[in-house]
Amino acid sequence: MRCEGCEATIGRWSPLSLCPACHAVAGAPLLPAPRRFGSSVWLWNSSNAQAALSSGSLSAVLRAYRAATGVSQRQLGEVLGYDPTYISMIETGRRDVTDIATRLRVARHLGLPPHTLGVTDPDNADVAAMLQFGESTLRLATLARQSGHGTEAVNELWPLVARLEARAAHGLVERDVLTLLIRARAELGVSLGYILPEERLVTAARWTGRALLLAERAEDPRLLAHTLRVHGNELRKVGHPAAAVVRLQRAAELTQETLRGPALVQLARAAGELGDPQLFDQTITRARQAVETEPPDVVASSYALHEVHLRGLIRTDRGRLAATLLDLSPTPGALLPPQWQAILQATVGEVLLTRNDHRDAQTAFERAVTVAQVHRLPH
Repeated sequence: MRCEGCEATIGRWSPLSLCPACHAVAGAPLLPAPRRFGSSVWLWNSSNAQAALSSGSLSAVLRAYRAATGVSQRQLGEVLGYDPTYISMIETGRRDVTDIATRLRVARHLGLPPHTLGVTDPDNADVAAMLQFGESTLRLATLARQSGHGTEAVNELWPLVARLEARAAHGLVERDVLTLLIRARAELGVSLGYILPEERLVTAARWTGRALLLAERAEDPRLLAHTLRVHGNELRKVGHPAAAVVRLQRAAELTQETLRGPALVQLARAAGELGDPQLFDQTITRARQAVETEPPDVVASSYALHEVHLRGLIRTDRGRLAATLLDLSPTPGALLPPQWQAILQATVGEVLLTRNDHRDAQTAFERAVTVAQVHRLPH
């Protein structure tokens, strides 16, 4: 089965006649809006609850549940259909519950996958396979996006995201699944940001925002920093630089000092868009120091920093400084992703206009347009 818009191959069982990229460009939601998650999702992903689950003790699980929710033994007994004295005996270890029916009942009422209470669940193998598949899918999608193939990245991600969203909607979100869902939402948003036209970029920001909603409560600082960074960058793209600056500053604070390059480069870009010369100058200096000391495979590379510096100077009304920087700093080589080739040439054209070099500016703009046309870049 092929997409009616671009003729890309889509799954035989897809309910849509368009691939996810064309579907999003058309303005329709990529996936149905997920239902609000119940409290059990957050309860069982907290550090205290994880410790109780790791113990394998039903008494510890019940105590953790009551501590987190504030329910009494009587109220818990009513939910489970047992006398409160029975609940008390389980919690104190005077009654060891081994029968599958009781443990399955507890798991269902407390919003737990049965295997966490030692009940064999045929779904376990399926979840394990999904996690392995999800990790591979995320890696492939990220590589595709960074190589300038945003459409392929979206096509890889959307079946995974749809499946994770469906599982979450039923309240079955183990910690590994929750982490995968956050990362998948974030990567889907970033990938959409590479391929959607400007009037549809809000879709990308919404997906990274959905990732951030989960990451704020996942108790994982590194994951939260990453999600803040990508959401902040998408907010900047849709014209909210002040909100972007707040999120990117927080992302930089949460990130290990030796790995802050990407966040600082994006923060500098947002500060430039905001028109704040002091914040821009401070951040671009920190970003340059970070990029020079970080590993060479970090995304915040020299070509991104060069373009951000030029554009930030223009946005803070310092075109002469930008023109000087353009003369002193060599333009990066041609081995760049198509998206960045177009962005850099457009920025160079803007700098050349500030010194009335119309001929060379026109050449730079024409190069940007040519790259965009050849690689079908939407914006």
